[in-house]
Amino acid sequence: MTLYEGEKGSMLQVIGMNLPVQTERRLEVLGMLEGTRISVVNRKKRGAMIVKIRGTRFAVGESITRCIEVKKI
Repeated sequence: MTLYEGEKGSMLQVIGMNLPVQTERRLEVLGMLEGTRISVVNRKKRGAMIVKIRGTRFAVGESITRCIEVKKI
């Protein structure tokens, strides 16, 4: 499943990312690597999500969340 399909309050683990290299590197710098646990804090109306990664909250757009493969923990 993709991160976009994650529901508010769910705990997920990153399996892989299919993004442009620059975007993928930026997310890696912020702490989103394969195996990282993500908590979905909130979902916005236009597809953006607020996620918590290693204690820090980030807003991630729909186009990015659709390209991040995750699994439920």
